[in-house]
Amino acid sequence: MTAFNSPLNTWNQRFATDQYIFGETPNAYLRSQMAHLQAGSALAVADGEGRNGVWLAEQGLAVDAFDFSENAIQKARVLAARRMQSVQWHCSDWQSFKWKASHYNNVVGIFFQFANPLERKALFTKMDASLKSGGTLIIQGYTAAQLKFNTGGPGKLAHMYDESLMREAFANYDIINLQTYEAQIDEGTAHKGMSGLLGLTARKR
Repeated sequence: MTAFNSPLNTWNQRFATDQYIFGETPNAYLRSQMAHLQAGSALAVADGEGRNGVWLAEQGLAVDAFDFSENAIQKARVLAARRMQSVQWHCSDWQSFKWKASHYNNVVGIFFQFANPLERKALFTKMDASLKSGGTLIIQGYTAAQLKFNTGGPGKLAHMYDESLMREAFANYDIINLQTYEAQIDEGTAHKGMSGLLGLTARKR
């Protein structure tokens, strides 16, 4: 049985360690787009052990964050407490999360490529609907080039991102930054090494 046939058990096992497998610092692309964050609220999608949600709270935002792994959420709570930040953590998969319509000033999704194309379309729709007009969307993910590096991600071509996919999915947005690039990443032990990446920052019209 592969990880993506039994994802919850797999991720709970991966997160069942005191070590933060994706590190405790925010994603580098997210941090690089800090100037485009809007004041107010933020949603961190599938935030794992909480590194991005906690960082967003440190920027003065009121943060909701969810992940379906109980072990990840427990570690996220510990990280937030250690950094003296308040984040509303939700142990939920994306289908069951209580999405709030036109609620957030920012929606952030970093490396959530568990979704196949049909699921991804539905998830993108929910992310879009939850973002206020004028709000900022930030997404980081792997491109097809990641398959040659094998330094993280699902290893499935259909799950990868490209620029045309993003432009089509978020056609009602003004693109602030959209780039495909290769870079060395160092995000804990789970994301380490040269990687094929896509970054999107866009403002909802």
